[in-house]
Amino acid sequence: MKSQTFKNLYTGALLAFGLSAGLQAAERPNIIFVITDDMYPWQMNFMPEGEGQNYTPNLDRLAREGTIMRNQYVSSTVCTPSRYSCMTGRYASRSQDPNFLADTKRKGQSHVQWNTFVEPGKEKTVANYLREAGYRTGFVGKDHVIHTRGRKHIGLSADIEDPEVQKKMINNAKASKEAIQKAGFEFVERVYHNNPDFNGSRSLAVHNQDWVTEGALEFMGSEDKRPFFLYFATTIPHGPTSPERSWNADRRATPLGWLKQPPKVQPDAASIAKRACHEDVEGKETLIWIDDALGALMDKLEETGELENTIIFFFNDHGQSAKGSIYQGGAYNPSIVWRDKGWPVGPESDALVSNIDFVPTILDMADAKEPKNVDGVSFLPILEGEKEAVRDSLFFEMGFTRGVLKDGVKYIALRYPPAIANMTREERQANLDEMNDNLRERRRPVHTEDPMAPFGHLMPVPGGHDAEQGAVKSYPHYYESDQLYDVRLDPKEKVNLVDNPEYLEKSVQLKGLLQKYIDTLPGEFPL
Repeated sequence: MKSQTFKNLYTGALLAFGLSAGLQAAERPNIIFVITDDMYPWQMNFMPEGEGQNYTPNLDRLAREGTIMRNQYVSSTVCTPSRYSCMTGRYASRSQDPNFLADTKRKGQSHVQWNTFVEPGKEKTVANYLREAGYRTGFVGKDHVIHTRGRKHIGLSADIEDPEVQKKMINNAKASKEAIQKAGFEFVERVYHNNPDFNGSRSLAVHNQDWVTEGALEFMGSEDKRPFFLYFATTIPHGPTSPERSWNADRRATPLGWLKQPPKVQPDAASIAKRACHEDVEGKETLIWIDDALGALMDKLEETGELENTIIFFFNDHGQSAKGSIYQGGAYNPSIVWRDKGWPVGPESDALVSNIDFVPTILDMADAKEPKNVDGVSFLPILEGEKEAVRDSLFFEMGFTRGVLKDGVKYIALRYPPAIANMTREERQANLDEMNDNLRERRRPVHTEDPMAPFGHLMPVPGGHDAEQGAVKSYPHYYESDQLYDVRLDPKEKVNLVDNPEYLEKSVQLKGLLQKYIDTLPGEFPL
């Protein structure tokens, strides 16, 4: 029976959503969206590259009892735009971030990279929609997707004992929390605004998964009886990856400063090391750390009696082998949807789905009204065994590339707008210097000193941005303007078929399909 306090707090909400919604609330599922950061296929046992190679019993359970979406893709393959699409159900080029809009206007072509932030208050997220439907919403972990105003820069060399630096840290935490709350999340805790190396002082530039998990458990343990949605974003296994800055770091270190005591919600580093040694997976301790977090979430669901009424999504933000590109190594990214007792479709589905489909699927599960301005479609009918497919093609946009995939064949177009193609040597040198200075500050290797090296797909940086080096070095036709691959026969995209007479009809068809997608989105992109 609800307390009087609960009644007073939510009477208005019940009136707004209608009596029937209030009565149905207990029947609607809780939903946890787990999004990890920069995982490789070999780090997941449910992927062929990783089968049997990792000690991740909780993730293995999700894969075994849930449904693996084998043909899951990501429309944009770095952190911010991927998360934008997961949050909004829209292609990242629709971002209303003022800086992104200004950049699109200046270049005449939308340039999707780490710039497609959700503009809170102007754009709605899945959390906004679910709150309107009577859900309580929580956010913990990595942000890097909500446009946050009023943050103060804190350099890597900053002294966190300096009172002025401490003021900035407090200010930044407050600014992040307010922005995320405005984006629909009523509970916001344990936030990393960005990756540790871009979050402030080097002295605190470490991961702390325990701290993030502790915030999630606090949210899940609430006595509030509304169904809940939890966005659970790990900062790992993204770098820094050294043990002393990752799984074996001091667990008192947080972006807000030092805790008096480390959280006690997951096994400690000694336990991780012992299990890694016992299971012969030394070097993969961070994966055990993630898995322990999943275990803590599921244990909490058991403890609160909510396990049977909870759906868990497990999703890595993008493919890591070719991050920053729309090749298979960046765009192909299978996910898991778990429910107690499984789904009618069975343990796997080969249906084509995209990360833009998460929002309509989640809203469908929550029996919430689906907005008209999303690009995605619900794949709940696939999980329920009612349909075999909900789409027959996929669209990709990343940096200076656009692409489509249909019937196992992918077309990629690489186009630099005049503002980029005509950059002077001095402008190219300035971009290269900025990239290399940043790499040196973070103690990472420099890739080139040549300002006339070709730009990559992602950024106007000679030789390619640091994040896209995996793709630059792996794909032989990387710099070609038009590319066509039969990924059924050539999953590593080594043979460009764009001039192959046998694929001429398919090339024309896909180019026309890509144009149709482009015509619905902001900015120009000449084919």
